[in-house]
Amino acid sequence: MKLINLKLAAGLIACLALSFASCHKNDDIEEIIIVNDTTFVINEVITDTDTTPLECMAPAFLKRGDKVALISPSYSTPMENIEKAADVLRDWGLEPVIGPNVEKLDANKYAGTAAERAADIRWALRDPDIKAIICNRGGYGSIQVVDQLALQEFTEHPKWFVGFSDITTLHGMLSCAGVMSIHGTMSTFLASSGGTDQTSTLVRDLLMGNVPQYNVPAHSQNVTGKASGTLVGGNICTFVPLLGTKADATAHSDIILFIEEIGETMHNIDRLFNTLRLNGVLSRCKGVVLGEFVSCTADLGYSSVEAMLHQYLEKYNIPVLCGFPAGHDNKNLPLVMGAPVTIDVRTDGASLTFNIDGEQTPVNTNGATPLAFSVKQLIEMSGKTHIENR
Repeated sequence: MKLINLKLAAGLIACLALSFASCHKNDDIEEIIIVNDTTFVINEVITDTDTTPLECMAPAFLKRGDKVALISPSYSTPMENIEKAADVLRDWGLEPVIGPNVEKLDANKYAGTAAERAADIRWALRDPDIKAIICNRGGYGSIQVVDQLALQEFTEHPKWFVGFSDITTLHGMLSCAGVMSIHGTMSTFLASSGGTDQTSTLVRDLLMGNVPQYNVPAHSQNVTGKASGTLVGGNICTFVPLLGTKADATAHSDIILFIEEIGETMHNIDRLFNTLRLNGVLSRCKGVVLGEFVSCTADLGYSSVEAMLHQYLEKYNIPVLCGFPAGHDNKNLPLVMGAPVTIDVRTDGASLTFNIDGEQTPVNTNGATPLAFSVKQLIEMSGKTHIENR
């Protein structure tokens, strides 16, 4: 921030006007504020940024008979549920392999110590017969393994890694390691649904090389436009604490930021979103995709979380796609994190396209059949049990 003598203000403002005219739309947003004849130039971004775009490889797609590991990087999962999920994988023509430490229990919540959970990830990565990894449950705890795994381990053994909620941490690590991953359903949901719902079968088909290309209905809080970039993000409570770490995929330029949440208050989501803004993340976005915000308490005077975030996003002149059915809800359609994507937001609807190899399969998100779990069941299955008593 600079204090400028009033006599210099006119010249400064003229220079800034020329600068703004030539600015790229994602440049840092600046404001000029005059208080008692003193001009302040305010730049909302106070940290340095990484101008390097992410470039991620797609792991090999699966074929029938391939082995898939079931592991628990966060909270524990009853073995009964893991076995039911294993049965679903067998029905899909795959061979499930259960992680050595999934039955461990630490601190009455975690599926073993951080070292044991990291060991299961490393085991699944290093076994050449295992072709993909599906997480059993989210909750909390994946941040504890960040410093126990090297990014190089993911790069040297690229495999499809599937999960959401607290698994957002590992999607961040994989993207920073240069490997795409799948934000999608987990073992607890497969066990409860039987794996025949569209949320599950789209993950199955994606693992096999059928890449969904989504058509999304119009939303009142959409911001129209078209943009391409690398898809990053996930559960906002999970990835904001990663800022500045080696798992921070938002540190890179040319990103399409995806955000979802469950059971948080509007003011807490606002706090997290402003943390992103003040760290320069929004200035690095080419576009934003807002997913599901389930049971998020309206403790501020906004009609929705999307309406609250709209007030910030409209300043950036980037497309915003609202209402994408991914996150902690009965429709949780898979997204390829770290993939180059294009979003095209129009007044009559929107599309989200993955620019990767595979058989492109159109999917109308409005036609996807939801499951029928209650919010309490969704919280329990995802592992975010800490919000139950709020």
